[in-house]
Amino acid sequence: MSHERSRDAYDRALSVMPGGVNSAVRAAPQPYPVFARKGEGGHVIDADGNRYVDWIQGLGPLLYGHDPPESVTAAVQQHVAEGPVFGMPTELEVEHAEFVTRHVPSVEMLRFVNSGTEATVSAVRLARAVTERNKVVVMQGGYHGAQESTLVEGDADHPKPSTDGIPQSFVEHTLPVPFNDAEAAKGVFEDHGDDIAAVMVEPVQANSGVAYPVDGYHETLRELCDDHGALLIWDEVITGFRVGGLGCAQSKFGIDPDVTTFGKIIGGGFPVGAIGGKTEYVEQFTPSGDVFQAGTFSGHPATMAAGLEGLKYAAENDVYEHVNDLGRQLREGLAEILAERAPEYTVVGTDSIFKVAFTRSDAPQQACSNGCRQNPECPRFGDCPKRGTDAAHMETDRYARLFRPAMREEGVLVSQNQFEANFVSYAHTEEDVEQTLSAYRDCL
Repeated sequence: MSHERSRDAYDRALSVMPGGVNSAVRAAPQPYPVFARKGEGGHVIDADGNRYVDWIQGLGPLLYGHDPPESVTAAVQQHVAEGPVFGMPTELEVEHAEFVTRHVPSVEMLRFVNSGTEATVSAVRLARAVTERNKVVVMQGGYHGAQESTLVEGDADHPKPSTDGIPQSFVEHTLPVPFNDAEAAKGVFEDHGDDIAAVMVEPVQANSGVAYPVDGYHETLRELCDDHGALLIWDEVITGFRVGGLGCAQSKFGIDPDVTTFGKIIGGGFPVGAIGGKTEYVEQFTPSGDVFQAGTFSGHPATMAAGLEGLKYAAENDVYEHVNDLGRQLREGLAEILAERAPEYTVVGTDSIFKVAFTRSDAPQQACSNGCRQNPECPRFGDCPKRGTDAAHMETDRYARLFRPAMREEGVLVSQNQFEANFVSYAHTEEDVEQTLSAYRDCL
């Protein structure tokens, strides 16, 4: 494959954009990123005309791939033609909110915003106002957007900013604990329970290594929040309307969070975020309450049309059956390949999410063939990824410098680094799965 145009574009970009990109992860591919020109179904075509099976899918928002159903495209085009933005409410916002509240168990009221980051920022502000407390429990290695309250590393006793530009005084209100460690969660509540406003957690840590929850872990967090008067915030920016179908991951795991943050699929591939939850909490946002929250582009007509029509199409068709079945085929096929080619690695993922984690296990490759399920009886249980921080100890350089470039030359695009997940879309086919498994077999 030739990549001259991508290389030239990146060379130009380095002169006018920091790192040549507008979001850091896009610069991760070695030696430079592929520049996309257009998408077709489950494929993407780059600036040089090369065609790839695309498992990045915009980092998760594209439930339908690059060709949305005709009803979605028509709705978006209609609302764009009627005016780009009004600074006034539209009926479409109401319809979309009504659809979400009908299908997501915990959501009684909804506020649309413009990104997942904006949703999590607003959710933390809301929790602090409702509880009149300041401290927020987050998971080590997790990611909840580019916001000061969660860009924190270390532990509950020694939190520190994970990036320059955040004062130490900010992060003293953040309590990082390990995901999947119920005892650590209990300990932090024993020490700080009267000061904790909320626990913010992903149902599946899908932004850093794809770690599935241990049985009972989310139930423990729910009980701790109930016992101490804190809010449980589920960050479903990635899992929302992907894991668990229209009911989201909370329906899959049977948990009733107080507040849920959304992004990605809820906007059908357009910029979006949302904060949903119990009426008594969400109505505390201005103007009905005193927690300020506002945005010029919130509830944008094109986004509302894409999100609503996309979810309605999923409700009326076999979308989740299709994507989840392909996800299962990928995970099971990858487990067979790893047993032969790389038994030290681990298959992770659920529903329409998949990944090969470049772990360093000495245990036999034989259990959890449909993706790691944190089964204590599995011989690999001690070595499988339990939390986001585990991804940093995997063979990240091997993934970035050898494996991913080789997959690209085989015509398959997988996530930009070892931390991000891969996503199946409704446009993907069994032929795409076969090509991808063949590429994994050759490149591992």
